[in-house]
Amino acid sequence: YVAMSIGNPAKPYFLDVDTGSDLTWLQCDAPCVSCSKVPHPLYRPTKNKLVPCVDQLCTSLHGGLSKNHKCDSPKQQCDYEVKYADQGSSLGVLVNDSFAVRLANASVVRPSLAFGCGYDQEVGSSTEVAPTDGVLGLGSGSISLLSQFKQHGITKNVVGHCLSMRGGGFLFFGDNLVPYSRATWVPMARSAFRNYYSPGSASLYFGGRSLGVRPMEVVLDSGSSFTYFSAQPYQALVTALKGDLSKTLKEVSDPSLPLCWKGKKPFKSVLDVKKEFKSLVLNFANGKKALMEIPPENYLIVTKYGNACLGILNGSEIGLKDLNIVG
Repeated sequence: YVAMSIGNPAKPYFLDVDTGSDLTWLQCDAPCVSCSKVPHPLYRPTKNKLVPCVDQLCTSLHGGLSKNHKCDSPKQQCDYEVKYADQGSSLGVLVNDSFAVRLANASVVRPSLAFGCGYDQEVGSSTEVAPTDGVLGLGSGSISLLSQFKQHGITKNVVGHCLSMRGGGFLFFGDNLVPYSRATWVPMARSAFRNYYSPGSASLYFGGRSLGVRPMEVVLDSGSSFTYFSAQPYQALVTALKGDLSKTLKEVSDPSLPLCWKGKKPFKSVLDVKKEFKSLVLNFANGKKALMEIPPENYLIVTKYGNACLGILNGSEIGLKDLNIVG
């Protein structure tokens, strides 16, 4: 997640970085009907911050959520409801407020941007403290924070997320920090799936051998914890994984995930298992030899029971059809 300063005076909020959705929203005391316990005090909107229903951003938001959008009066507020693939959702109203953003030259700008004030959420359990106050929507729709930065002339329509080996890393908007050396490029495909970012279709390799499934369309979604393959590539991967296992690993059932293995003694971290498994490689046809290697420590998860589980799930089982998500 990222910390962003929102409002006047600016207050800090933690937001889930989500390239798979457009709307940025905060859990919000408007007053709140259903909110989880969050890290910071709930955002409190004021009447004059409401985005009217007739606003162009409201229209495009509803176009993206594919509802029939009609306003009964010019003063009517802009309501929204957004649903996620993991069954979570947020219901609320669109507001405008200032976001403090640090530029590459270290100066700070405070554009007024539209985002959701969510007063009715369905997320996880309401008793545990949620790790974030809301969601940072970085999809390509016009309500996305990225598109709004461009509309305000602050940055170009570019987002980058450099992941560090130790977790974390950094997120940037605009093209000042794009790393041109030692980077492999793939043109962005117009995804058949909404406003997702897609490097097009990929062939799947495991341990250097093709898995022989037809190329699959892949989208990148930072908001998804897991990676989802549709039934055919998923089955091919599971078959290859199982056929390659050493005798020391035994399949076990673990409540955390569908496919898990245990060793002679419980695993402490994913580094204990990585030598038992090979890398998975996505070979993107659009790029000139654009290979995305996913090493075992990035597709296996060690559970609290000391088992190693596959963090790639069958998306066809949860209704994702032919959508393959790299989470």
